[in-house]
Amino acid sequence: MEERLQKTIAQSGLCSRRQAEELILEGKVKVNGKKAIIGQKVSETDTIFVNGKLLEKAQDKIYIKLNKPTGYTCTNAEFEHEKNVFDLVKTNQRLFVVGRLDKDSQGLVLLTNDGPLCQKLTHPKYEHKKVYIVDIQEPKKFVSAQEIMREFLKGIDIGENEIARIKDIKHINKNQYQIEMAEGKKRQIRRMFEHFGIDVVKLERVKIGPLMLGVLKLGQFKPLTKEELNKLKGA
Repeated sequence: MEERLQKTIAQSGLCSRRQAEELILEGKVKVNGKKAIIGQKVSETDTIFVNGKLLEKAQDKIYIKLNKPTGYTCTNAEFEHEKNVFDLVKTNQRLFVVGRLDKDSQGLVLLTNDGPLCQKLTHPKYEHKKVYIVDIQEPKKFVSAQEIMREFLKGIDIGENEIARIKDIKHINKNQYQIEMAEGKKRQIRRMFEHFGIDVVKLERVKIGPLMLGVLKLGQFKPLTKEELNKLKGA
C-alpha cells in the first residue's frame, strides 16, 4: 500500500508532517537514491534516507502525560547542567513534547512519537485550548482584577511588535487567575502580567484540549488511557 512520503516520515516518529515537508523541499530526503519531491508516494519496499540517515520503520505509538516540575526544559536537545523532561521519562524511542512549557513553569505536557497527532495538537489552525492556573505577586501599585481581565482579553503589547491575546480569563481569588489560550507566544502569560509590573509566582498548566492533568504529582507520568486517547484524537 502506498502513501505520501511526508506522512510516512511523520509516522516513523522522526518529525511532524509539516517538518517532513520542509525537509523534502530542502532536498534532505531521498527515496531509492533519488531526491524526493512533495506529494511523492512510497511503499514499504522503498528505501528512504533523511539527512543522510536511513528512515526507521514506524514504531508502536507512545502517549504519555507528564506533570512537569519547574527547572526542567521541554526539548529534545541536551545541554550540560540542564535538566530535561526526558530525564524523568526514560525511553529508547524518540518522543516529541506536545505543549512545551518554559523552564520556570510546571504542569501538563504530552510526550508522544505520533507525528501527525503532534502536528494537529500544536498547529494554530486547530485552536486546541490550553488552561493555566496562575499565581501572581501582590502588585506594586494597585491594579484591579477587572482591569487585568479586560486588557488580557483586549490584547496587550508585549514587545517585539507582538500583541498577545487570550481566549478567556477568570479571577479565582485575590492573586490567582485561570487563563485559557489557544495559541501562545514565548512566555506570553508572564510578559502580559509584566505589562502591569506584576511578577508571576507560579504558572501551572492543567489542561490541553480534552486532556486533564488530574491527580498526577510533580514529576509523575503515566500512559494515556484508551478513553483519554480517543478524546484527544477526536478533538
